Amino acid sequence: MDIFHVLTLLGGLSLFLFGMNLMGQALERRAGSGLRTLLGRLTTGRLTGLVTGIVITAVIQSSSAATVMVVGFVNSGLMTLKQAINVIMGANIGTTVTAWLLSLAGIESGNFFVRLLKPSSFTPVLAFIGIICYMFSKSDKKKDTGIILLGFATLMFGMEQMSGAVSGLGSIPAFQQLFLLFRSPVLGLLAGALLTAVIQSSSASVGILQTLAVTGQVSWGAAVPIIMGQNIGTCVTAMLSSVGANRNAKRAALVHLSFNLIGSAVWLAVFWAVKAAFSPAILDAPISRFGIAVAHSAFNILCTLLLFPMSGLLEGLVDRLVPDAGGGEARVELDERLFAAPSIALERCRDAAADMARDSAAALKEGLTALNRYTPELAAGVREKEERSDRCEDALGTYLVKLSFQQISDADRAEAAKLLKIIGDFERISDHAVNLVGAAEELRDKKLRFTPPAEAELDNISSAVEELLDLTVATFLSNDLSAAAAVEPLSQVIVQMKEQLRTNHILRLQQGGCTIDAGFVWSDLLTDLERTAGHCSNIAGCVIDITQQNINLHASLRELRGSSEDYRRQFDRFASKYALSR
Repeated sequence: MDIFHVLTLLGGLSLFLFGMNLMGQALERRAGSGLRTLLGRLTTGRLTGLVTGIVITAVIQSSSAATVMVVGFVNSGLMTLKQAINVIMGANIGTTVTAWLLSLAGIESGNFFVRLLKPSSFTPVLAFIGIICYMFSKSDKKKDTGIILLGFATLMFGMEQMSGAVSGLGSIPAFQQLFLLFRSPVLGLLAGALLTAVIQSSSASVGILQTLAVTGQVSWGAAVPIIMGQNIGTCVTAMLSSVGANRNAKRAALVHLSFNLIGSAVWLAVFWAVKAAFSPAILDAPISRFGIAVAHSAFNILCTLLLFPMSGLLEGLVDRLVPDAGGGEARVELDERLFAAPSIALERCRDAAADMARDSAAALKEGLTALNRYTPELAAGVREKEERSDRCEDALGTYLVKLSFQQISDADRAEAAKLLKIIGDFERISDHAVNLVGAAEELRDKKLRFTPPAEAELDNISSAVEELLDLTVATFLSNDLSAAAAVEPLSQVIVQMKEQLRTNHILRLQQGGCTIDAGFVWSDLLTDLERTAGHCSNIAGCVIDITQQNINLHASLRELRGSSEDYRRQFDRFASKYALSR
């Protein structure tokens, strides 16, 4: 083996790792909505969680990525630790699919149909189809499909390069001695763990082992402990991802490590005992790529069979290793680990925005209540909701911007843009709620009162604003276009009510029925309510525009006001309901 073989080996390894990474990322994007559906169906049922872990990992071809996502799910509250344990166990089985795909390269036969199963026969076709999908398709899904095919072709080509480069190693005495050394189970386990920890992919390290099997020097006795060690090494990724996460997320990562450590320790002891007691001849026989796939699957299935009935004990173990803090812990709402599954990250953004919408609407309603029945507790509640909305807008806005830089579909990008626009309006509504509380405190401190006609008018416009808030929140939470169509006419009724009430106030002022100080507060109140109506209109307009894929934001509302019979009918209904004189 000369320097050129070494260069070929390095180039093949680079292509192999790059192709696996490329294919895995595209699979994650392509399966985004499917992952979200699987997660939505996930229950506390242990078998359901196990199957979910198998399917997700088989789809994205990486137990490391699957486990990192699980840590993110637990950190964000999307999954409980009990659910995560079963999913992690399933991920260990799902990752063995990669080894079976790579074992196809070892097929040897002159039969035409059998030769078609060899990657060297069908990967050029896949690469050709993939480049056509990638270069000539405008659909993100088809482009991702093309990248998946190109990634698979690249990793298989890299594996062929590595196999060719190492094929001569079998005759080198030093290489033979190396694998004689690995026949020590402990050394083999450590070697597998170290290699996998460095490249952070058990699938890739199994692929490298399958490549070395071409030399004929890798025996069953050397390969099995290495495979066990690879399961331990792959835990490094999840452990790193749990840094800075909450306690349950740290526990989820620790479950992954504990599961693989315990499983490896038990089956390594069994392996050692069988080897010492019986010295099976098969342990000295060369292992093939197919044999490595069999051993990899068998080991992971045996680990799951051993520990699946004891998932409760695993949960108790990690609870003891990572105990609860005395004062409890705030749950992290948004987690960048979920960027591995952008559609699920976006779903989490919707949940956070929904909480913000409810907070803002509740704050505004409580602010209106404070005008008539002020209490310090009510005022504190409004200010707390406003501060929460402020923090949510900052965190959610930053998160959505980062998410937009990920590889996401056009539909998800449009949804992210909608959320970015809408959260600003909800935050401003909570600001107006604080302004209403300030007005209530000014009325109390200065001992001011509105006249009975003014109080009746305030109750009337307050009722209209509360109905508008309910319609707006319903519009946002469920993309309810019928509710959205009612928001604009009601908001325009409130705008006209504000002008009418301001005129009424001026008449009362001229007649001496209202003080100037109370008049200033009255004017500020009407301005806050009018602007609240404007923000509600913005939110409904954005929902309509995104749903109907309008390029010019709020174009649909302008059209609605100008020519829609339904708009005129709803405007008249609200005008009559709230006694708006026209």
